[in-house]
Amino acid sequence: MKENIDYKDLIPKIEKTKMPLHIAIILDGNGRWAKKHKTKRVNGHREGVKAVRRIVEIAGEVGLEYLTLYAFSTENWGRSKTEVSYLLKLIMDSLIKEIDELIKNNVKIKFIGTQEKLDADYNKQVMETCRKSWNNTGLHLNIAMNYGGRKEIIDSFKAITADIQSGKFQGEITEQVVSDHLYTAGMPDVDLVIRTSGEERLSNYLIWQSAYAELWFTKTLWPDFTAEEFIQAILDYQQRRRRFGAR
Repeated sequence: MKENIDYKDLIPKIEKTKMPLHIAIILDGNGRWAKKHKTKRVNGHREGVKAVRRIVEIAGEVGLEYLTLYAFSTENWGRSKTEVSYLLKLIMDSLIKEIDELIKNNVKIKFIGTQEKLDADYNKQVMETCRKSWNNTGLHLNIAMNYGGRKEIIDSFKAITADIQSGKFQGEITEQVVSDHLYTAGMPDVDLVIRTSGEERLSNYLIWQSAYAELWFTKTLWPDFTAEEFIQAILDYQQRRRRFGAR
């Protein structure tokens, strides 16, 4: 990606008829960014928030319908208590700070993940803050918070079992039934997964929804991820032929 290219020059190259409906991003590299710049890890996370704002803005500008960002995984609880506490506070503070601007820009925001291990007041505040945007009709922004793909599938099966036992559901368990009980119920499957920092794996992220997603990897650390590179990922996606298992 040439540094002198402006994202506004790339937008006209996007073919609207081939636009992905749902892009998921694994925000990787905050810690390595901090190490590279010889600063504290918390500063890497703080810079990562700036990148989130940047990409949400361009996603809305190019007309993307669904954007899901991997903010905090169920595995992240294994980090130091200090870092975990900071991350949770940063996510909450950022949500509260940005909610009015998100509403102004017609963004509908939702947190997806399990509420386990999170304080009840924290969950309540997230829900009440996000709800303010739920009448919006623009970009659907999902924050994968306390999220794990396998945990999501297990929770889906538990919900289906409960519906069967209560008599609410009777019939064959199909892929659609499972999808309807995931955190992302009602949303389209992921078309494109972007991962920053040079790692090339899904890391338990939207593993059901990404079964046929195109994967796009970059060595760029998340805090340095630009609007230009985001659009380049979309342009690359539009050059691919999606077969969904067919020839």
